[in-house]
Amino acid sequence: MRKGFKHNEKLVLIALSVATLFLMTSCASRRHHKVKNEVVINVVEAARSFTGTPYKYGGTTRTGMDCSGLLINAFRTINISLPRSAEDQSKVGEEVQMKDLQPGDLVFFATGKKKKKITHVGLVTDVIDKDHVKFIHASSVLGVVETNLYAAYYQQHYITARRVIPQ
Repeated sequence: MRKGFKHNEKLVLIALSVATLFLMTSCASRRHHKVKNEVVINVVEAARSFTGTPYKYGGTTRTGMDCSGLLINAFRTINISLPRSAEDQSKVGEEVQMKDLQPGDLVFFATGKKKKKITHVGLVTDVIDKDHVKFIHASSVLGVVETNLYAAYYQQHYITARRVIPQ
């Protein structure tokens, strides 16, 4: 753990770790949307290969990366070039409704002071059921992690989704 973390931040990290472990061990009993598109599988696997990489604003390497850098790297494996910023990435592909999300879709959030300005992006990795959609992203606190899109924080900041890879 990094020096200077406050006690509350450590507790949040511990809680998230326990929740992630629980979700990973309990998913077998849920009905998953199986990924059949090999191109999508490759992008998701590429993104997951960066799990644990620390967050670094503007970073694009394993020593540190931000959210849009993660997706640039993942899509590079299938020869798709994405723009550098989350906001510009939100203009690529076709819009997708939240209820129609599939693995490989990009999800966008406004996490800054401006409630409508896109500042964060993630990649849908798994659709388990209508209330549990996993996406991978570069968290400024946790680095590259997978999170439930239906967590309260992400629901409050969700803006839109886009499909870059035809399903």
